Amino acid sequence: MKKKLFNTASIDKICANCIHGRHSPDGDSVLCIKKGIMYKDSSCRRFEYDPLNRVPVRPVTMSEFSAEDFEL
Repeated sequence: MKKKLFNTASIDKICANCIHGRHSPDGDSVLCIKKGIMYKDSSCRRFEYDPLNRVPVRPVTMSEFSAEDFEL
């Protein structure tokens, strides 16, 4: 039995994450081999997930606290 490397339920099926799509220079669209110019948020039935196309969300940075912040 083949094990899956990632949870496919949490992956958004959008052209920006597809193996057939390439990001366009303007950043608002995707150049698809199968369908042509597509919006980043659109998808089609030929979607195949490519983990290298995904842009991860940056983690939230915590600000530094001082002792004065906790005084009453």
